Amino acid sequence: MTREATVERNTKETKIAIKLNLDGSGKSCLDTGVGFFDHMLDGFTRHGLFDLDIKVKGDLQVDDHHTIEDTGIVLGTAIKEAVGDKKGIRRYGSCILPMDECLVLCAIDLGGRPYLSFEGAFTSEKIGDMSTEMVKEFFYAISYTAAMNLHIKVLTPGNNHHMAEAMFKSFAKALDMAAAYDPRITDVLSTKGSL
Repeated sequence: MTREATVERNTKETKIAIKLNLDGSGKSCLDTGVGFFDHMLDGFTRHGLFDLDIKVKGDLQVDDHHTIEDTGIVLGTAIKEAVGDKKGIRRYGSCILPMDECLVLCAIDLGGRPYLSFEGAFTSEKIGDMSTEMVKEFFYAISYTAAMNLHIKVLTPGNNHHMAEAMFKSFAKALDMAAAYDPRITDVLSTKGSL
């Protein structure tokens, strides 16, 4: 059974359409209007082995805030819908990912409680055409709407591009692990009996 979700969200600030397949092969079609953000989402897709289509029309004449934050809201919603009832999934996932001189840790719990712990300081205001402060906002939006516990921590800082890329790729690997089925898990992985 393929786990897919299609989500649209239209406001006065953004119009967003996302199609996500958690059991894909790493294919993407991305158009957010923010080149570096597209690059990060492409890394997320490829390294999580998801299939992802994103089309965004945002108020970039203002700045990139609404475009990136709202994309996180819609992607988080798509992740939650695609994961479904969570029966048989591992629930937890983690990755420590190197990107040249940088090292980033990401850990996820798909347990239904939203929380973001983010430790990583950028030394520039922008990477390409993307505001670096929006990296945290993007992951906050995902953690809240997907109802996931998400920890991202830069263990060894360095080049800003490398740090951001390691965050997106480690998030992909951790999510792929957390959403994966384990044949030993016959229900939800919780003492409560539900997630």
